[in-house]
Amino acid sequence: MRKITSVLCAAACVLGAVPFTANAADGDKVYGTMNIPYADFYAAELNNSVPVDAVSSATTSKWKGNATGKMGDDGKWQSGGLAAGTYNVETENGSGKILGVTYPVEITKADLEKLSDKMNFTELSEKPVAYKPVTVENGKASFGKLVDSNGEEKLSGEMTVSSLTSWGDYQINVKGIPANCDIYGVIVKTKEGTDYGMRALENIWRNGQIAWGAGVKEKEPHGNTLSSEHYKSSQGKTITEVTFITLNGYSTLSGQNGYLPLKFADSIKVENGKSGKGSVTFDNSALPSDFKAKGEVADGFTVSGNIVSYNNAQPGNYTLTVSDEGGKYSAVRGSFTLTTDAIPVKYSDGKLVAADGASLTDAANYLKNISAVTVGEKRYAAGRRGATIIDSQTGEIKLDAKSGEENVFDGSGKYKLTVEATGYEKNYEFEIGADAAVTTTTGAATTTKSSATTTKAATTTTKKATTAAKSDSPKTGVNGAALPVTFLALAGATAFALRKKKD
Repeated sequence: MRKITSVLCAAACVLGAVPFTANAADGDKVYGTMNIPYADFYAAELNNSVPVDAVSSATTSKWKGNATGKMGDDGKWQSGGLAAGTYNVETENGSGKILGVTYPVEITKADLEKLSDKMNFTELSEKPVAYKPVTVENGKASFGKLVDSNGEEKLSGEMTVSSLTSWGDYQINVKGIPANCDIYGVIVKTKEGTDYGMRALENIWRNGQIAWGAGVKEKEPHGNTLSSEHYKSSQGKTITEVTFITLNGYSTLSGQNGYLPLKFADSIKVENGKSGKGSVTFDNSALPSDFKAKGEVADGFTVSGNIVSYNNAQPGNYTLTVSDEGGKYSAVRGSFTLTTDAIPVKYSDGKLVAADGASLTDAANYLKNISAVTVGEKRYAAGRRGATIIDSQTGEIKLDAKSGEENVFDGSGKYKLTVEATGYEKNYEFEIGADAAVTTTTGAATTTKSSATTTKAATTTTKKATTAAKSDSPKTGVNGAALPVTFLALAGATAFALRKKKD
C-alpha cells in the first residue's frame, strides 16, 4: 500500500461580523462569507445539468452539528460537528434540512447593495485564500467558479469503490484526504465528463467516506430518503478524480480508475430454511440477461442456478452474494435465516453451557447469536449498542451488567431470564437465585422443564467456561458493507491563514 501524505489546511478562527480593514477590500471589491445553497455553490464547478439538492435529515441532532473545527493550543486539530460549516433550517418533528455551506465570497460594494437577499453576508477582516466571486443581476446573486489563490493542491493517496453499501448505491473510500481542516464540498469527476457534487451527512462522512444514491436504493439505515436525481447518471461511469473544497481551495486526488458498476436492484429475496442439511431458493428473475452469475454464502454452502445448498449449517443469519463475473453489473445481496427448534444450552453454575447431547460448537453458536435478554419484565437488546447480560464467549451471566447508567440486576437476588437468539425458534427461560433455579424451554409447541444448579447473585462463579473457543464457532453469514457519509466542516466568518501548496 502506498504511503499516504496528509496536508495541513488553514482554518477560520472567529465567527460573527467583523469590521472592514484595509486587507478585506480590494478597490471596490469586498470580502465576506455568505450562506450559499448547494445548487448555487456547485453550479459553476460541475459539468452536470441536474442541480444539487438540499439535504433532508430525519435525525434530531446530526444536522445541527455545524460547529467548525479549529487548531487547539496543543497543535492538534479539534474536529467540529458532523455537518461543520453548513447552514440549515429546522422542519417538523425535530428533523432538519441542510441547505448549503457558509463560504467566503468576493463581491463589489455596488452589487452587495443591489442584493435583495444578502444571504447572511458577514464581512471578513482579511482577504481569504479561496473564495467564490459573486455577480448580481436583477437583485439575485450568482456564484462563479472558486478562485484558489495558491493553486490546486495535488493529493497523494488512493480510492476504492464499493457498490454494496448501506448508505447509498455507491461508496468511495479515499485515503490521503486533506487533514486538519473542514471540508465544505467534494466533487467526483468521471472519465465520461460528468461531475457530481457531494453534500454533508447524506454523501460526505468522516475519514474520506463518500456515498450517494443513484436511483436504486431509496433509503439509508437511519430512514432518510436518498436524493438521487443529481447522481442517477453516475451508473456505469468511471471515476478519475476526487476534489475536496476547503477554505484553502481545491485539493485533488487524480489518476484514479474507479468503475461504478450498473445497478439493477438493491437486494434479492432468499427464502428461509432449516439448519443442518438442506437447501433454499432465491429469486433471480431481476438478473439481467447478460449477467454472469456467481453465488457465494459461506463455507459449506454451494450455489447452482437459484438454489443454495448446504451441509451441517448452524442456525443464524446468512448473506447470499450474487456477483457478475463479467464485471459490468454490481453484485447484489440477499439475507436469509436458518432455524432450529432445539436449544443447545442449559443454565449451570452461573453460566450457559452446552446442553446434554449438544456439542460445544452448537453452544458457542447459540451464545454468539443471542439477540436479546429479558430480565423480569424488561427486555434488553444485545449487541454493540445493547446490554451485555450474557457473555457471548463464556456464557457467564453478568450480574454487574448495565444498560446505560441503569443496573440490569437490582440486587434482589432472584431473577427470571428469557433469552432470545437468532435462528432459534424457542426462547430459553431460567431463574437464578438462592433457591433451586427452574429452567423452562418455551417454544411454539412444546415446553420442557429440568433441574438447574443453584447460584447466588453475590457469589456467581467466574471460572472459565467449557464452551468452544471463538475460533471453533462457525460463521453465520457474511456481514454487510460499510457505513456510510460526512467529515465536512466550515467557518462562518474569520481570518483565513495562507498555506503552502504542492505542485
